[in-house]
Amino acid sequence: MTRFIQVALFFLASIIQFSVALAAPLAPAPLNGQWRGPLKLLGGEITIVITIVPLTNGTYYAALDAPQQRISRMPVEVEVKDDNLTLRIEQAGSSFVGKIQDDGATLSGTWKQPGVTAPMVLKRAIASTQAATKFKATPPYRLSDVAFTNPATRQRLAGTLTVPAGEGPFAAVVLLSDSGPQSREVEVPGYRMFGQLADYLTRHGVAVLRFDDRGVGKSGGTYANATTADLVTDAQAALAYLRTSPLVSAHRVGLLGHGEGANVALLAAAGAGRAPAFVVSLAGYGQTGYDVLLRQQGEIMRLIGADPAQVKAAQDVYQRTVNIIRQTPDNAAARTKVASLLAGANMGLDGSMARARAVQLTSPWARYFFDFDPQAKLDKVQCSVLLLNGTADLQVSARRNMTPLYKALRHANRTATSYKLTGVNHLFQAPPAQWPLVNAAPQAVFSPEALKLVHTWIAQETKLPGGPLPVTVKRPRPSRKASRTPSTARTRS
Repeated sequence: MTRFIQVALFFLASIIQFSVALAAPLAPAPLNGQWRGPLKLLGGEITIVITIVPLTNGTYYAALDAPQQRISRMPVEVEVKDDNLTLRIEQAGSSFVGKIQDDGATLSGTWKQPGVTAPMVLKRAIASTQAATKFKATPPYRLSDVAFTNPATRQRLAGTLTVPAGEGPFAAVVLLSDSGPQSREVEVPGYRMFGQLADYLTRHGVAVLRFDDRGVGKSGGTYANATTADLVTDAQAALAYLRTSPLVSAHRVGLLGHGEGANVALLAAAGAGRAPAFVVSLAGYGQTGYDVLLRQQGEIMRLIGADPAQVKAAQDVYQRTVNIIRQTPDNAAARTKVASLLAGANMGLDGSMARARAVQLTSPWARYFFDFDPQAKLDKVQCSVLLLNGTADLQVSARRNMTPLYKALRHANRTATSYKLTGVNHLFQAPPAQWPLVNAAPQAVFSPEALKLVHTWIAQETKLPGGPLPVTVKRPRPSRKASRTPSTARTRS
């Protein structure tokens, strides 16, 4: 089990977040790829996309996308036994139980969700050759595989360092991923979020380090029990490594985090060690973990068609579960109580599944995140912060998350700039109407507006030579593409 199935919890709905679960003994050829198929609902049909990637520790990294319902990166728990496959999307109260057929080319079975039980056939998708090779062309900058060690854990972390052409030294940034064990590219079907971001920033004069999370790709360690606070040490190790590069200006190295990674970046900026030169938050959490999970569970259930009574029942189980865990510090006792609650809550969990879920819900990450308050240490942040959120982000609402972060930073007299990006989702993809066509099919891209804002702001903070004009510090006129909210504050502490 990895930490992100703990994220999945059965109610965690960071649609951007991924889930990894205890898997049965792996089949001779582990599932690896993307499967698509139609789900017939009352009044229509939607496309379901499941991405499954085996990890080195014998578990699976999996996610669900439903583009027509604007659902992306929903955590999926995978269980494989021989040719039998079970997929559980606990946040949405949904599951798929079926068979692996045609050497993995077909997944055939039954899909269940509140009010729906329907046959489903998922077919392996064939990726576009052009899209798959897009980032393999020789770029106009230096690119190298690197490794560094986290002195706190003695774990070796591996990544990619891209450095602009020229003599340097250059300003630089470390990229920190959202929840779930993710590779350095932060890749979802047809889209390499960090790959595109790193490419853009490096072409525009900023060195970028992106790395595999613990236990993913070429990085050592285990992701399962790492809390948000534990991941801060990985970020600090990456900062320290990047500062040693002869082509990097050591005093101009910052952090850019997405989702939970943004909160990791802010915690690092508030820590006792050497602070980053700047922090960029892409859809960072501003609410407590408890509130985030409660809201996300409701949003996802409503998206899949659950009625108000079903949403209320599921959220009641969530609240009772968290209360038990908070009041029962002994894990053995807490797991017994939680398993009993889940098994009797008509959630479609048998005894063994309820016990497995209870283990996940009492993990170090889960216990930490329930009570995690992203605003608690903002008064200790030692650098400027850029906050970005998209208006189409269904799992991290700008109003509920970015605005509280901004206000807390301003209340502490910290430098903060915030923008809302119209039509941009949690993955910071531009609106689909703006996607280029690849092999006659739309290809997801990182929002050009967001790329420009991030680079322009970093250029201002680090005074990049030859960089673009600084970001205005006055309230701009409302724009259909991006709106700043609230106004930028430039008072330094």
